[in-house]
Amino acid sequence: MSISREVKIGLTGIIALVVLFLIINFLQGSSLFSTQDTYYINFRNAKALAKSSPVYADGYNVGIVSNIHYDYDHPGSGVIVEISVEHGMRVPAGTVAVLDEAMLGGCTLNLLMGNSPVERFAPGDTLPSEANNGLMARAAELLPKLEQTMAKVDTLLTTLNTVAGDPNIRAILSNTNELTANLGQTSRSLNQLLEKDVPAMTQTFNQAGQNVVALTDSLRQLDLAATLSKVNGVVSNVDQMTARLNSKDNNVGLLLNDTTLYGNLTRTTLDAARLLEDLKAHPKRYVHFSVFGRKEKSENQ
Repeated sequence: MSISREVKIGLTGIIALVVLFLIINFLQGSSLFSTQDTYYINFRNAKALAKSSPVYADGYNVGIVSNIHYDYDHPGSGVIVEISVEHGMRVPAGTVAVLDEAMLGGCTLNLLMGNSPVERFAPGDTLPSEANNGLMARAAELLPKLEQTMAKVDTLLTTLNTVAGDPNIRAILSNTNELTANLGQTSRSLNQLLEKDVPAMTQTFNQAGQNVVALTDSLRQLDLAATLSKVNGVVSNVDQMTARLNSKDNNVGLLLNDTTLYGNLTRTTLDAARLLEDLKAHPKRYVHFSVFGRKEKSENQ
């Protein structure tokens, strides 16, 4: 049985369409030979999510966005996102879908997996979604604070310029340089002192210490018992001398302790003084001789 040319052309066209359909699905991320489970997610804002965008579970690619539906009859009700994940993938209860915005535009869908060991979502269920501001939204929130910080930085720079232009700052810097030079000179003097004078002083102290040790050894060698005995003898003699001076049994003791003798000596001294004064005033009362008479008498003899 021969097949007509028209039938061959028709079969070839059908096969080509099937291959083209499979290639398109493959390019969109759909698996050609494995079945997939479908879930739905309702987002208030799709944030430019595109069809065939990857779906991640805790950062791991588990599927793609197979379709996006917008309800034109009920505007504001949100966007329905249809995702296809690997067949048999367990989506536990508590899983939340989040849209993460990229720095250069676009976004990715990430499933934050729950930890329920028993309950799970069935294929065809609608997963809960959660708003995520993303990096750009956080940057927009930080802009007012950044503006305030920049204003403070600008004020600080203005203040620094004012301070830098103050002539007193130059004088302070000049004094600082002079102080640094003085400190350098002081440091050199201190180093010289440590290198020369301190070793000489240390040597002197060591020699003094050796002299003290020698003196200590000399003191140890002295007969302290004999020396103390001599000292005791001297102290005993001093005690005896003091006792004799205090007693009236000797002339020195009488002189020091007998008031009568002291009075007699005082009166005698006074009488002698009066006698000398009278002798000076009236010498003829006490001297009777003639120089010439004695001479004549001697000639007669």
